[in-house]
Amino acid sequence: MHGSPHIVGDVMTHTVVAIGREALFKDIVEVMEQWKVSAVPVLEGDGRVIGVVSEADLLPKEEFRDSDPDRCTQRRRLSDLAKAGAVTAEELMSSPAVTVHSGATLAQAARIMAQRGVKRLPVVNGLGVLDGIVSRADLLKVFLRADEELAEEIRREVVACLFPVPVEPIRVDVRDGVVTLTGRVRDTSLVPVAARLVRSVEGVVDVECHLFGASAPSEPQ
Repeated sequence: MHGSPHIVGDVMTHTVVAIGREALFKDIVEVMEQWKVSAVPVLEGDGRVIGVVSEADLLPKEEFRDSDPDRCTQRRRLSDLAKAGAVTAEELMSSPAVTVHSGATLAQAARIMAQRGVKRLPVVNGLGVLDGIVSRADLLKVFLRADEELAEEIRREVVACLFPVPVEPIRVDVRDGVVTLTGRVRDTSLVPVAARLVRSVEGVVDVECHLFGASAPSEPQ
């Protein structure tokens, strides 16, 4: 599907605010507030990502400010208690950072976010150097594609390839991202394939197939 923005590099944000390992707690909070972000990559050397500091890493300092946790809590929240006493990015950051390459598919990036419970991923090159950042909102941008743009891609990349000589012209209708295929085809075994390929087009919300064999009556209008 050459018309679809399949990969992280197509939707990521290239301008990224980042910090060094020696950045101080208050400076990190100020950076997040200034740039309206909830996490920042931590870099060293030529821009290699070594960790990420998120709001979740900063909150223990407030959570445990006036508390005296019991021994059970101390054992269970050992990492958070350590962060409550941290003052630099190196002490606060989650490391190693969960990252993604710009060539990864949007589906791969979404799975990483879901599995690791993060809202955004630093995008790195083969050397681990920061290239950008991709957020959940970035992955959802594909659903802003116009219905007619989706329809044109499906006609060109799916219908024309699978059904070059249909019994009757196959109609492709898209409304609010939901695709409906209507018509008669010579090989009904390709209908599930068509549904799968249409669903894989970036921006498609759902697929309804009303494709029948050559001898079947047309669907009532």
